[in-house]
Parts: sequence; structure tokens; C-alpha cells
Amino acid sequence: MAEPKDMYQCQVSNCGYIYNPDKGDRKGKIAKGTAFADLPEDWKCPVCGASKKSFKPLG
Repeated sequence: MAEPKDMYQCQVSNCGYIYNPDKGDRKGKIAKGTAFADLPEDWKCPVCGASKKSFKPLG
């Protein structure tokens, strides 16, 4: 089970999507177990389309 320090939340208003490495991102074809740091630089939030730079760690 992922720790809060391993999860990242989208900071765009009205979004709040949380990237959980245990789940990955099916829409973006990111496998389960992929750490946020290992996501491609061009990865986008599956909810709002924001860039990786719009995410902050939960923990």
C-alpha cells in the first residue's frame, strides 16, 4: 500500500486528482507500481490534463 509521501495531488482548482503508484494510470497507460518520479515528463493528469508540474506530494 502506497504511503502518502508516494502519492501526488493535482493542484489545479476543481481537480484534486491523486496519483497513486499502487494504481498507476490506466488512461495514460502507466503500469501499477510506477513511482511519480518515474512518470514521463510529458505525462498529463487524466482528469484535467495538467502537467506533472501541477502536482504536489501529499505527505
